[in-house]
Amino acid sequence: MSGGRGRFERFVARRYLRGTGRRMSVFGGFRALGRFLGRPWRPLAGTGTVDEEDSRLVAFISSLAVGGVAVGVMALIVVIGVLNGLQESLRDRILSGGPHAHVMELDSGFQMADWETVLDRVRQDDDVVAASPFAFNHVILTQQGDRYNESIVLRGIPDDPDGMRIAGLMEHLIIGEPPFGATESGNPGIVVGRGLAQKMGLYQGKVIVALSTRDATLSAAGLSASLRRFEVTGIFQTGLYQYDDELAMAPLAEAQALFGLGDAVTGIEFDVSDPWQATEVSARLEEALGWPYRVEGWQELNRSLFSALRLEKLGMAVVLILIVLVASFNIVSTLVMMVADRTREIGILRSMGVTARGVGRVFTNMGLFIGVVGTTLGAVLGAILAWALTRYEFITLPSDVYFIDRLPISLAPLDVTLIVVGSLLISYLATIYPARKAAALAPVDAIRHE
Repeated sequence: MSGGRGRFERFVARRYLRGTGRRMSVFGGFRALGRFLGRPWRPLAGTGTVDEEDSRLVAFISSLAVGGVAVGVMALIVVIGVLNGLQESLRDRILSGGPHAHVMELDSGFQMADWETVLDRVRQDDDVVAASPFAFNHVILTQQGDRYNESIVLRGIPDDPDGMRIAGLMEHLIIGEPPFGATESGNPGIVVGRGLAQKMGLYQGKVIVALSTRDATLSAAGLSASLRRFEVTGIFQTGLYQYDDELAMAPLAEAQALFGLGDAVTGIEFDVSDPWQATEVSARLEEALGWPYRVEGWQELNRSLFSALRLEKLGMAVVLILIVLVASFNIVSTLVMMVADRTREIGILRSMGVTARGVGRVFTNMGLFIGVVGTTLGAVLGAILAWALTRYEFITLPSDVYFIDRLPISLAPLDVTLIVVGSLLISYLATIYPARKAAALAPVDAIRHE
């Protein structure tokens, strides 16, 4: 019996929302109930009709409500997908262009003398798949006879499989192979980012000068800095502005000599089998090595960047959910107009035995129908738009602002589910007031309503 009442309430809700524009009897409820009970409906004398313009107006407002919900859901899905894609793209490029974690020695002038012992201890961890020493410092890069120079980061890495794997050099090398091979000038080789090469006009075979002030001495003659000539043997491209425009790589021994490190290095860098476990592995190694060693994973090294992305994702979600809330006001206004427009029919339904709760459920079903249709339409349109943006990549970004040059999109099932559920919940909440208003109508007063 309860199932029959539910079907009847949904049927009446669909009839009220149909808005076909044809003239409808105020005894539409009688007709609907008669169809479900199998009895023919006969109009009574004196029945009036609902104005066709009112029916069209209600249908138009209902369409606006559906469209508002659809636009809100579509915008949420696409924007959250873009922010997810941006976060994943940055994470992948950071991991491919650098180590998962590194070990530094504190209070030692950023150099590690006993690095062989530390390297052996790091390699003993079961989760570490590659480990290597590195030298790292800022230098000034210039060309002989040229007044233009650039302040960059020079990274010294060993010319071995572990060093190349951790640096991701072979993966991103676009010109030159092997990267640190023999040179025509006899100077050691250096590999630069594509953006840096474009700014300074560098090409394979070009001789450049690197100046380091790390081991500089100040005397009466002035500041004595360390100089070293390199020949460009390769160009790499990671897609990240901070790497391609500001990073160069050279053999570890040459970087040690330029920085005045002697046999020491800046630290030990390593990769783990699961990048998401880098924080746990770092904490374990830091405890094993003890003071004065500090181990930091890629998540901690880029904490500010990913925190900003998470905050931006939350802020955009809050802003865009307001679109769905505005659409919910359209649902409220549609249902309130329906209550005022169908007051006499509501009274007749009540006099036929339909309970106040049943009348309320009719309008609840109407609001949920708008919410379901709008949410479904928005989810489908959002998925199609996200696919189109991923497939054709017709939106480009300035790489110096967003670190990437294409708009990445990644739809997480959990995010899509939360958006759909939230939209349906807002649609349901929007039906509470109109449903209560309809249920509170007294049968006699509703029938006498003009």
